[in-house]
Amino acid sequence: MTTATNPGTEARRMRTVVWIVGLATLGLIFDGYDLVVYGTVVSTFLRDPSHIGTVTPAIAGVLGSYALVGVLIGALLAGTVADIVGRRKVMLFAYAWFSIGMGLTAMTATTTTFGWMRFFTGLGVGALVATTGALVSEFAPKGKKNLCNAITYSGVPLGSLLAALLAILLLQSIGWRGMFWIGALPIITLLPLAYFKMPESVAWLVSRGRLEEARAISARTGVEMPEAVPTAAAAAVPMTEGKAGYAGLFGVGYLFPTIVLGLMSATGLVLVYSLNTWLPELMLRAGFNAKGSLSFLLVLNGGAVIGALLGSRVADRFGPKPVVASCFLIGAIAIGLLTLRLPLGALLAVVAVVGLGTSGTQTLIYGFVANYYRTNVRGAGVAWCAGFGRLGGVAGPILGGFLIGGGFALDSIFYVLAGLGLLGVLLTLMVPILRAPRELRSTLIEPTAKAALGKAAASARKT
Repeated sequence: MTTATNPGTEARRMRTVVWIVGLATLGLIFDGYDLVVYGTVVSTFLRDPSHIGTVTPAIAGVLGSYALVGVLIGALLAGTVADIVGRRKVMLFAYAWFSIGMGLTAMTATTTTFGWMRFFTGLGVGALVATTGALVSEFAPKGKKNLCNAITYSGVPLGSLLAALLAILLLQSIGWRGMFWIGALPIITLLPLAYFKMPESVAWLVSRGRLEEARAISARTGVEMPEAVPTAAAAAVPMTEGKAGYAGLFGVGYLFPTIVLGLMSATGLVLVYSLNTWLPELMLRAGFNAKGSLSFLLVLNGGAVIGALLGSRVADRFGPKPVVASCFLIGAIAIGLLTLRLPLGALLAVVAVVGLGTSGTQTLIYGFVANYYRTNVRGAGVAWCAGFGRLGGVAGPILGGFLIGGGFALDSIFYVLAGLGLLGVLLTLMVPILRAPRELRSTLIEPTAKAALGKAAASARKT
């Protein structure tokens, strides 16, 4: 290809990558905010029934899981839809959906309606999480795919950090409803911007045989066409071998890693959502005041952002598998250290490392999965990771509510979570190493297509 050496084309490609990564990251910042803002207000619900009614630890755990059930369903549905209708349409729809859901949640007055609106919001959040990784992976430059995905998915802990920071600064003045209204802002900010600046994936268009559209976007954005599209004679040739979507995901060659990757993601999300939902309450019970307990949530997600970015650089060089396994191990050790009676400064540093080993690890997992599968199952693969993994997200708040409501000691709760980190290490090591995603090159074009290309070449020589 010659586009990479053309300065104008290279400049357009870099602008496109910056826009894609920037918009995708901003979307996941709101995504992370919308999911974790509940953890910043749950202590308010537990102590004051005038807001949405009586909330016990068990009820709080269930309410925290409603959004994640929605995420699970939304992600699994989006995996199929995005591989059929495209990444861009699903992402635009998701921005609108979860913004509306957050606004409706802010107006609820009972635990029942609050739970239903959290479920409704989760559908849009799941669709976005499931689709973003596929789009970014297909625009990211070679050698920087893990980094681009890490930057993008760092939006989730950045949003969590933002939720904690705004709760410290604004919760007393704007209340929990104001916190949820902030989560509705993408419908008037991000959605219009993405509509004009987010193109469809060239690789996806090629995988669907829509070559003219792919060439037009390639020319406009500077993103290279796949090598297997040398002439119009290949227009009817499938550009990716094997079945598409979930059929390919659970087909020969991908079945075992798909199951293990789903379990790995679920384990990581148990840790992410048990901590993001219950860490402020655990620290309140450990003797810290309300703002102090929210500070731990802030540090947790700050550590996740920094850890994911650093880990992604290593993953691009050595592969994501050993990095993810190492981060799970580091997280397990750090959670175990929380049982020690450490000075405040050391405790905050350990919590930051816990963030690296939980939310930071989950960020790396999304990059791992997005680059593990070939184009025509990538959307389904990321959706499976985000969707099936949300079973762990659903279990996280419930697990925390069960342990706290059951009167377990703080040390015992942290030991349980550390054990889950060790399980994550084991699952990561079980993921088989496959060759690069099987994108068709000219040597893999079907015989009928080869014949068509041969005739076209012969005709060109005669003329």
